[in-house]
Amino acid sequence: MGELKKWLDEDWVRIGLDGSIKGACGTSKNKKNPDRCLPRKKAMSMTKAERAKTARKKKREGSKGKQFVANTKAGRVTKKYTKRKNKYGRKK
Repeated sequence: MGELKKWLDEDWVRIGLDGSIKGACGTSKNKKNPDRCLPRKKAMSMTKAERAKTARKKKREGSKGKQFVANTKAGRVTKKYTKRKNKYGRKK
């Protein structure tokens, strides 16, 4: 199974500037400068302030024309928060 298929199978959500979970990833009205998206499990593990900080960073850098904006340290997605499996079918 390809990496894109694995990504689509994960439950990704949009994070608003206030740190609240706004809905499914990809449903942002502003396509030129979209909201920050994170896996739901990762988003729920962060405080509202941490989610707001990473969302503000995404909007700030996106308004400068950057397409790819790195997450804040608290917002980094590690394998712990994804459903990816190794070649033996076990969760990594």
